[in-house]
Amino acid sequence: MADFYQLLGVRRDASADELKRAYRRLARELHPDTNPDPTAEERFKEITRAYEVLADADLRARYDRFGEAGVSGAAASTSGMGDMFGGGLGDLFESFFGGTPFGGGGRPMGPPRGQDLEATAELAFEQAVFGTTLPVSLRTAVRCETCGGNGAEPGTHPVTCAQCAGTGQVRRVRQSMLGQMVTSAPCNRCGGYGEVVVTPCSTCAGEGRVIEERTLNVDVPAGVDDRATLRLTGRGAAGPRGGPTGDLFVHLHVRPHERFTRDGVDLVAPVSVSFAQAALGTRFTLPTLDGDEELKIPAGTKSGRVITFKGRGVPVLQGRGRGDLRVHVTVETPDDLDAEQEELLRRLAELRGEPVEPPAKGLRARIKSALS
Repeated sequence: MADFYQLLGVRRDASADELKRAYRRLARELHPDTNPDPTAEERFKEITRAYEVLADADLRARYDRFGEAGVSGAAASTSGMGDMFGGGLGDLFESFFGGTPFGGGGRPMGPPRGQDLEATAELAFEQAVFGTTLPVSLRTAVRCETCGGNGAEPGTHPVTCAQCAGTGQVRRVRQSMLGQMVTSAPCNRCGGYGEVVVTPCSTCAGEGRVIEERTLNVDVPAGVDDRATLRLTGRGAAGPRGGPTGDLFVHLHVRPHERFTRDGVDLVAPVSVSFAQAALGTRFTLPTLDGDEELKIPAGTKSGRVITFKGRGVPVLQGRGRGDLRVHVTVETPDDLDAEQEELLRRLAELRGEPVEPPAKGLRARIKSALS
């Protein structure tokens, strides 16, 4: 589906009134009872879905952050479990035309989908690189074990709604600004479920689910980065009366590493060497995320040189291979030379024909040199 804002022809900062006016205009234009274009019905469904999401502040915020994946199925859900698992917008078309058009082509009847949930998890740098399993605790709706999720007291069963004959919808003909229209709306007796619970479950009061604290084990794939979001399909809140389960969105925060930083799939590590080590070359052990590696600094290494270890970086997320480990070499200039070390450096400079500042002589000269 196209961007919801583009479907309604409004800016992303459009007000609620602007959204409503845009939807009313398009609804009159595209309603299949007045528009013979065979594509009008599908376009009408699209703008209705877009308005259902954008007219709700919470759903709109999730859509702006995650796109359509963040509100999949959410606008049509009605859970009755309070603010955390509360219903969506209901039937918006009812406010304009008194029901849903197309004679049953509106939202599916029956138990609605459970609410999508969000959680935050913190993990170490190494866990993000190599993957891990994290426990995530949250308060969520789960299926009632007493009634098995159907909302009826054990030994009883929901019965087919006599008013809608189990369809969950009632149809009616009415006059509107567009003329005579046949609309379909949720049955007011069963609430669109198609069934009525005569004897509600004493544990869940007929809801088919209860609120509990749960700890879920979340598999984090290798290669995730800071502020990534994992979508776990079917791990959100259980739907009422056996409805489908929503999704869980886990926002990841990766703690920084004391030695390494990330550049895409590459790891970057700084290494400092002395002037003598850079000039003459050296070898030493470099701790990496895969274990110790021998790092060879060739003679004549200049500050800023990059030494690369192939395949020692971050695994490609949901792909093959790994990035590289890039070691950035910095040559340190000593600032604490004793007299003997200074003399040796001056001798070296003399042999190489490199002019240097003469040594300070006496207290007055040293003070003058320090102030210059």
